[in-house]
Amino acid sequence: MGAHGAVIFAESFVHSEQFAGLFREGMGLVEETASYLDGRGREESKLLPKQAALGYATESMRLTTRLMQLASWLLLQRAVGEGELSRVQAERDKARITLKDMQATSSAETIAHLPQGLLALVSRSLRIQERICHLDRQIAQSLAEGAPLPLSENPVNDQIAKLRLALFGSKD
Repeated sequence: MGAHGAVIFAESFVHSEQFAGLFREGMGLVEETASYLDGRGREESKLLPKQAALGYATESMRLTTRLMQLASWLLLQRAVGEGELSRVQAERDKARITLKDMQATSSAETIAHLPQGLLALVSRSLRIQERICHLDRQIAQSLAEGAPLPLSENPVNDQIAKLRLALFGSKD
């Protein structure tokens, strides 16, 4: 719980049905993308003109990179929910994950020549990325707002200090 008894979003989110659905969707998209790129996508890319094939390679690389980052974030959150990692450990590990793409997108002309299968996967990955970025901001905000109270303002710690004083004659 955060200040004033509010439940911290970060603590409750990883146990929610919303997270479970997002996790299944994200990991399913990773599997679907791998299957597409290894099968039908590979065949489609062989039929493309040279410039479009280069665009295909670029966009498929961006797609797989994006999905690996999103999968890493989802796995970190699941590990917190299952008690395998503390929130502090997860936040430290999350620093190695890039949730936003910093790369420029391909030109409209290049995209126009790419197979619809690839474009659909890219579009879905961008929507999931947007949702995960939004959730990540909510988690960060809830952690900032739910920061532990200083020792003297925390009622539980006050009670523990009183018990120690009564039982042992000291606050330490």
